[in-house]
Amino acid sequence: MEADGFYTLKGYNLMEHGLLTAAMEDYLEMIYRMQGQEEGVVRVSALALALHVKPSSASKMAGQLRARELILFPRYGYITLTGTGRRLGEYLLLRHQLVHRLLCRINGTQNELEECEKIEHFLSPRTVENLERFLKEL
Repeated sequence: MEADGFYTLKGYNLMEHGLLTAAMEDYLEMIYRMQGQEEGVVRVSALALALHVKPSSASKMAGQLRARELILFPRYGYITLTGTGRRLGEYLLLRHQLVHRLLCRINGTQNELEECEKIEHFLSPRTVENLERFLKEL
């Protein structure tokens, strides 16, 4: 991304990520995590519980992810990932795990979840790739 001058944080985020907001990424990452544990389907109520949101909020976000063709979500049905959603979810989980490992290593702790959640959305794929390489070399 070449930038001509300065932008707001939201401006940089939109240029970098385009169609997905940080919240959409969080939902997609969690759906990916849950789909692997629950035989391929995720209930809206379970997603809401996992993310500490209301079921109506989870349902609304599922609708937005469906509109972007990242999930299948028939009315009153289960959530399943599309191929694109699965690939993106896998990347989002990897990004999360790498950032978490780095923060734990730097801070000498076992759990840096909150800080990881705050940081991960702002990393470019290039940085994620380099972070993965860096952590393998340690």
